[in-house]
Amino acid sequence: MLPEDVPALIACPHCDTVHQRLPLAARGQALCRCCGTVLYRRGYLDLPAWQALAWATLIVFAIAQGFPIAHLTVQGLDVSLTFWGALHLAWDRGYYGVSVLTGMAGFWMPLLQITLTLWIMQAVTRRRLPPDFGRILRWLDHLAPWSMASVLVLAILVAIVKVAGMAQLQVQPGLLGFLALSFLLSGLGRWNAKALWRAAEDAGMVARSGASGRAISCETCGCVQAVPADGHCLRCDAKVLPMRRGSPAEVWSLILAAAIFYIPANALPVMRVQTLIGSSNHTILGGVIELWRLGSWDLAIIVFVASVLVPVSKLLALSFLLLRSQPLGPEIQRQRTKLYAVVEFIGQWSMLDVFVVVLMAAMANFPGLSQISIGPAALNFGAVVVLTMCAAMRYDPRLGWDLLRITAASRGHHEH
Repeated sequence: MLPEDVPALIACPHCDTVHQRLPLAARGQALCRCCGTVLYRRGYLDLPAWQALAWATLIVFAIAQGFPIAHLTVQGLDVSLTFWGALHLAWDRGYYGVSVLTGMAGFWMPLLQITLTLWIMQAVTRRRLPPDFGRILRWLDHLAPWSMASVLVLAILVAIVKVAGMAQLQVQPGLLGFLALSFLLSGLGRWNAKALWRAAEDAGMVARSGASGRAISCETCGCVQAVPADGHCLRCDAKVLPMRRGSPAEVWSLILAAAIFYIPANALPVMRVQTLIGSSNHTILGGVIELWRLGSWDLAIIVFVASVLVPVSKLLALSFLLLRSQPLGPEIQRQRTKLYAVVEFIGQWSMLDVFVVVLMAAMANFPGLSQISIGPAALNFGAVVVLTMCAAMRYDPRLGWDLLRITAASRGHHEH
């Protein structure tokens, strides 16, 4: 172990530059000196205060999921919308893939994120780590990107605006719960797996990063260490391999698959609306136009960006990064790293339209008056979201920096 007065080490996840992890002032953040990525932050609150907020987040989650979001009335017929009820209705109508996908992203993943984060916070605060501490944090690291409660909140607002002209609508406690949940989860999301590893490290409960060397870093827990003999991280037991994440061929295959699914996602109807005066099919772009005609130009722009621009931008950006992999200098590589960070950040927002369709199918469920059916484009679009997120996760931005360092070292060798 390192002496107590020697700082632990932290490796940048985007360029692999190793830094000493120094204490920060309140609301401070540490940036990578090479690529500018935010390495870690410090807020005003300490871990016990965040633990209390995690409990509050769990309570608000129960309110959001357990209480109705809205109550709709049309000619004496009533519908009380809950997210779980919308999922159940989609399942009963045979839309199994859409129901499972939205249920995982809007219910199970956020619930697991909250409970696992709270469990580890309590363990660190009590200074009693569970035997499977490393496995729990590996789960949290893998599932956190798929927790899309904030996207669900925006989808609820879009769905409410779309059906506002069809029925009398009353806001219920569930909507307020979802709004509060989006803010709480955004804050709690800062305590990701690596932040919790650092908290346990600062408490002296796990091996310190850099204690055994600085040859390689673990992607799961962030521990900088010598190359392990058995290929597993000395701290979390995850596999530590020289070839990190996926190969370019693997990323290309995911991009190609996403591009194939994107065609029917936009060409086929995402929902079918049936009323007393007839039925009509709606595509994703048609939904944007409808919002604009209703006067909700702000939501129309948001939906257009999330459902049209974001998927195309992700595909083009990842393709550009793969094609332009040759190093052209630190500044160009820094710009490529920032582009990849944007792709990572916007990844889950493409799920917006899938949530909207599931919610609207439940909100307009008035037998004999109106009914909305989920179209085949919804599942295709969900596949685009999953595949583009997987492509971004498998792409390794550190490869460009590795090539840049090799090129610089080769030039230095030739000069000598």
